This record gives sequence, structure tokens and C-alpha cells, in this order.
Amino acid sequence: MLKLSYDLHIHSCLSPCGDEDMTPANIVGMSSLKNLDVIAVTDHNSCKNCAVVLKLAEQAGIIALPGMELCTMEEVHVLCLFAELEDAMRFDAFVSEQLMKIPNNEKAFGKQEICDEEDHIIGTEPYLLINATNISFDNLGKLMKEFKGIHIPAHMDKNSNSVLSNLGFISPDADFLVAELADITRLEELSKRNPYLKQCNIITDSDAHELGNINEAINYLYCESRNKEAILKALVRRVDIS
Repeated sequence: MLKLSYDLHIHSCLSPCGDEDMTPANIVGMSSLKNLDVIAVTDHNSCKNCAVVLKLAEQAGIIALPGMELCTMEEVHVLCLFAELEDAMRFDAFVSEQLMKIPNNEKAFGKQEICDEEDHIIGTEPYLLINATNISFDNLGKLMKEFKGIHIPAHMDKNSNSVLSNLGFISPDADFLVAELADITRLEELSKRNPYLKQCNIITDSDAHELGNINEAINYLYCESRNKEAILKALVRRVDIS
């Protein structure tokens, strides 16, 4: 098994809350300096900076997964990760149709910038990306099968925009196999109150909005090989709770 360091929750300058220095090239450069093997840029409700991140990451010897941080109709944040850029962009188009079309106010919320490989701004997203979509949390398992991705409830231990804060509990019929905690030391406490988590793989990411906040190489996945499909497989590998 290969031991790969990761940070799978990074926001670029496409997210209105992301720092303007969070350009694709800067993200890949910082990830390389921090010796990360695997990254994912997960902007709010959009994958439009993923293509350039993937290309730059490949040049730097880093595996980049295309993804987004979806905001469901319940305002639960969920990481959606894919092996193939084509599937991510199909999901991007679908999510765009499910997003409320409220024009972005850059002064109030921040810029939403799309970049090329040299970090030139080649476009902006006109509609505010941090709004809720019309996609329900309970429908994500079915959608991810359709779009060939996986879904990961984000920062479940936070007091806002998490499945526990917004829905109050995890249904025993839930269909996710991996969850993210901001503070991994809270796993035992949360598992006692939410037994479903005992069968889940648990990851922790930076949720970086600034370059300096991208994680060091301190968290690891154990994969059969160094490719995107194997990484997704490792993430959703069922935990034996017998």
C-alpha cells in the first residue's frame, strides 16, 4: 500500500471567500512546498478552476482530484470528488442549474475569478456561489452514482453548514462512507453520539482560504496505487465494525 499525504478541501479565488492569492498556480506551488501528494480544489458550487489545477498539479508531480464543495438545500456543505474532469464538469453544469441566480456583489462577498495556467484572470462567475442549491442532502448518494463521484459531508464538527449542525443527526440509512472533521480529536466524542460514523473513514483537511493555511504533509491515505481511481476507492473503503 502507498502512503499518500493529502489535503482535499482547498478553496481557490473562484470562491468568493477565498483570498485573491489562491490562484491555481499558487495553490499547486504551495502544495508542492508542503510535500503534499494529493490535493483537491473544492470551490463553492463550482469546478471551473479544476481543469487548470489538474494540469499544473500533473506538471508538479501532484495528484489533483477535481471537485467542489456543494451547498445543499439544507445548507449542508458536502465535498464532491471525482476521478475524471469530464464527470466533474458534468456535475458543475448540473449544479449551476440548481443554484439560485443571485448576482454576485464583489464588494460584499468577494471576487469569483477563473484563471488560466499563468494565473491570468480569464473570466468571473456572475452569480453568487455560496448560496444553497436545490439539491437535497439525502439525494447525493444517487447523484454521485450518476456522475461517478463520491460525496463527503464536510467539517461535520462545525457549528454551521454541517450535517450535524443543520440536520441535527445522521440517519442510520445514510449512504456516505467517508466524512470530514475539522478537529480529528473529536471523533470519539462524535461517534458515541452518532454511531453511523464508526463505519466511516474519517479525513481531516485544511478548508484553506489562504495559501498559508494549506495543510502540511501530516495526514495520509493508504492506496493500492498512485492514481485518482485508487484514491477514491481508498476514501470509500468500508470500515469493518464487527
